[in-house]
Amino acid sequence: MEQAELAVRNLFVARGGRPVLRDVTITVPPGEITALLGANGAGKSTLVLTMAGVLPALRGEISCGGVQLLGRSADDVRRQGVALVLEGHPVLTGLTVRDNLAAAAMMHTRRDAEREIAAALDTFPELRNRLSVPAQLLSGGQKQMVVIAQAMIARPRYLLIDELSFGLAPSIVSRLAETIRTIAERGVGILLIEQFTTLALSLSIRAYVMERGAVAFAGSSDELRQHPEILHGAYLASGQAATPLPA
Repeated sequence: MEQAELAVRNLFVARGGRPVLRDVTITVPPGEITALLGANGAGKSTLVLTMAGVLPALRGEISCGGVQLLGRSADDVRRQGVALVLEGHPVLTGLTVRDNLAAAAMMHTRRDAEREIAAALDTFPELRNRLSVPAQLLSGGQKQMVVIAQAMIARPRYLLIDELSFGLAPSIVSRLAETIRTIAERGVGILLIEQFTTLALSLSIRAYVMERGAVAFAGSSDELRQHPEILHGAYLASGQAATPLPA
């Protein structure tokens, strides 16, 4: 099992000369959703950006299926099967939805690109009648669908999602939550950063809580639900509060 996992071992990262991650170790199993929780500034986004090859590390290890990823470019990490969904659902605003999806498919042959785009539209049929619309005119929920579709077009073995629900209505969040659950059931491992802790714990099997750049808790999501003081303590240490799921 370990060889198949996306694994981070003893990772240290600095940004702007300041230590941000300290000795972080996590694993993301295939076919499961793993929650990554913690207050703003705890290091969650830095961790997934480093795992995706966007940020460099001082030292440590990152591997996917036994292949070392640390030091590889973001494009190479994506080719190795790890795709990133950035916070804030950033799309190529000057391009249509169709062109956004085509841009994500450039790594494939033409035939494979067509197949992967069709599969993405099967996942998000709401986008079919928006293909010729400039991405900047989409709603926040539609933009998030495009960004997840772009990641899935890369045929990832692992998906790193930074704030699935950011700025979205509860009905859209529910729709996206069911989608990522389905993606995981297909065998894709998912590392989910999510502001709504109850949502993250309802979707995930295991969870990590980060506090001040280090892992403060590693265990099952059930255990974290049964001991909410662990999570609250991590947020309170930063002067913040955990965010419940909106009605």
